[in-house]
Amino acid sequence: MDLSFTPEEEAFREEVRSFFRDKLPARLSTLVREGKRLRKSDMEEWHAILNERGWLANHWPEEWGGPGWSMIQRFIFDNESALAHAPRVVPFGVNMLGPVLIKFGSEEQKKQWLPRILDGSDWWCQGYSEPGAGSDLAGLKTTAVRKGDVYVVNGQKTWTTLGQHADMIFCLVRTDATAKKQEGISFLLIDMKSPGIEVRPITLIDGEQEVNEVFFTDVEVPVANLVGEENLGWTYAKYLLTYERTNIAGVGFSIASFERLKEVAQMQKKGGRSLADDPLFAARMARVEIDLANMQTTNLRVLAAVAGGGAPGAESSMLKIKGTEIRQEITSLTRRAYGSYAAPYIPEALEAGWNGEDVGPEDAAMAAPSYFNNRKLSIFGGSNEIQKNIISKAILGL
Repeated sequence: MDLSFTPEEEAFREEVRSFFRDKLPARLSTLVREGKRLRKSDMEEWHAILNERGWLANHWPEEWGGPGWSMIQRFIFDNESALAHAPRVVPFGVNMLGPVLIKFGSEEQKKQWLPRILDGSDWWCQGYSEPGAGSDLAGLKTTAVRKGDVYVVNGQKTWTTLGQHADMIFCLVRTDATAKKQEGISFLLIDMKSPGIEVRPITLIDGEQEVNEVFFTDVEVPVANLVGEENLGWTYAKYLLTYERTNIAGVGFSIASFERLKEVAQMQKKGGRSLADDPLFAARMARVEIDLANMQTTNLRVLAAVAGGGAPGAESSMLKIKGTEIRQEITSLTRRAYGSYAAPYIPEALEAGWNGEDVGPEDAAMAAPSYFNNRKLSIFGGSNEIQKNIISKAILGL
């Protein structure tokens, strides 16, 4: 693969950079750069800006509102987005459900839901994990029993990210209790305002209520909201998970975080000299930089796999493993670089508009919360142990 960029691609990069300079609100980029929490309105604001330009769903085909970009253009955009400290697009509707509907949904479902994903009419969340079905997702127990023109859904989902904001949820449900685990699952689109749905927030160690439990009690869902065929939901789930795992890898965001880490290492002192000159710390940073360069190549390979409209293969599992390990190592090194300045827990400092006194450098308060929050990366989206099993079977034939 030729990893050099053509003049046309470099011109596209300049177009993207110009867009970020002109359209990315400084308030939002500052929040992202400093690691502050984004409100729902912040995420919706950036969603709308990208949609107005036609760049929101940059991996969708043009007929459904995508810009028709090549894989290299998408790669460039994602990297420049991270370097500009733009908010991440909430992935559930645009990056996860959208590709599933485009490939497996009916024409009516595409016409109904895809425009609403783009214009922000619907905020989607993901109903996959359950208390007894995490990495072993096929063990899910939430049931959907068909009664006439509706499915009646009962069960529980957990770790539902941003579910407190959602008005729609795409769910894996069991529609055949007698079939093998993977063969009795269906893919349903459920209105979160339906009677019988309860959302309970889960408070994390940093005080954030990012994830939720969702309970379903005799929730009626129109049969028209079944995606594809009944009992074939596992096929659609695997297709979606390859996109989720690629997104979790966060190549561009690792690049931006690593650039910030280098700045911090230059600024902090150890024994009277820059921390970046400490042999042990410099060696760990060098290892990350090498891994990050290798991951960029893998990212291009995965994008090449979907260039023709297909789904990434086991390569997305490779990307998920290395991507999450790199992101965790960067936050670990950043926390170490700040040293004692990262120790105080100041929850107010994580919120936008905080004007209190900083303990050390202004963004040191974010180092420990970012480190602890990112421990989850190697677990959700299919744990890294499960990804290794996928690679061993699909690539190594073990």
